[in-house]
Amino acid sequence: MNIKSLLLGSAAAFAAVSGAQAADAVVYADPEPVEYVRVCDVYGTGYFYIPGTETCLRIGGYVRYQASGGDLWETTKDDHYGSTDETYSQYARLSLRTWTGSETELGTLSTYTETRFNYNPASGSSVSLNFAWMQLGGFRVGKDESAYTTFLGYAGGVIADDLVPYGPFDTNLISYTFNGGNGFSAIISFESGNPSSYGHDYDIVDYMPHVVAGAKFTQGWGGIALVGAYDSIHETWAAKARLDVNATDTISAFLMGGWGDDDDFNFYKPWGGEWAVWGGMTAKVSEKAAVNLQLSYDDSEQFGAALNVAYTLVPGFTITPEVDYYDAGNGGDDAWGAIVRFQRSF
Repeated sequence: MNIKSLLLGSAAAFAAVSGAQAADAVVYADPEPVEYVRVCDVYGTGYFYIPGTETCLRIGGYVRYQASGGDLWETTKDDHYGSTDETYSQYARLSLRTWTGSETELGTLSTYTETRFNYNPASGSSVSLNFAWMQLGGFRVGKDESAYTTFLGYAGGVIADDLVPYGPFDTNLISYTFNGGNGFSAIISFESGNPSSYGHDYDIVDYMPHVVAGAKFTQGWGGIALVGAYDSIHETWAAKARLDVNATDTISAFLMGGWGDDDDFNFYKPWGGEWAVWGGMTAKVSEKAAVNLQLSYDDSEQFGAALNVAYTLVPGFTITPEVDYYDAGNGGDDAWGAIVRFQRSF
């Protein structure tokens, strides 16, 4: 009888303790799933999906230091003793760039931005927004460089490619580019101009924008392109044509000519006189080094020559020494100069 009572009492005590523990048990919530950054290879290397979206983002840019000297590039400074001395000019820059892309029922929706942070000992620090545009399919709107300049391409791989200037740059625009898929493309662009371009006021003053239109055909051998522009302020036209040839896997060359009415200095004709011509080549002499040459001349007898070697010391880090010559023409002075650029791109 005592044993039976003992067993019953033990069972009751065990049940009571178990019930108390069950009542006091702590309930833990399931951990939230971790969403790791996914690589997006739809638009090229360096893109990743913004977490929680189907938008791909790429962040990049470069850090640059550049120094230049000689009669062509030197700067004059106070020598702190009441006189002035000539010295080399220099600047440092951080360029931050972003790209985004996502697919929609109307085509690829993309954006591009570039902000430059500059430091020049002579003028101090400055910040500029060089690009801030959005594009849906072939439709683009925002801050860009003029299609008159970018549709044909920059004038070679030299640093001083505008000793004889070949077109405007900064502008707001609304443009549409058609790509035929067979090497043919065409563009039309409505642009606001730039109030400080070449020291003149060329931003629009009424509702009529500047207009740029062009067509291009590219193949493995190179390409041919033509672009024309209407300056709505001065009601004048300018045009450029370009031929690119890929002579070999390592050598390419280009020839570009421009024409514009000499009666007025319009936004799209920054060179002197009615016509100008630019030509150059790039030769990849090794896996790390490329030689770039450009010659330019215009109707006012301006002449420019630039030669450099772009040497990639290690991937992402390029050193570019360059020699430049400029003759102002029409009895003007001529001058030599040299530039060295160090750039880490990422």
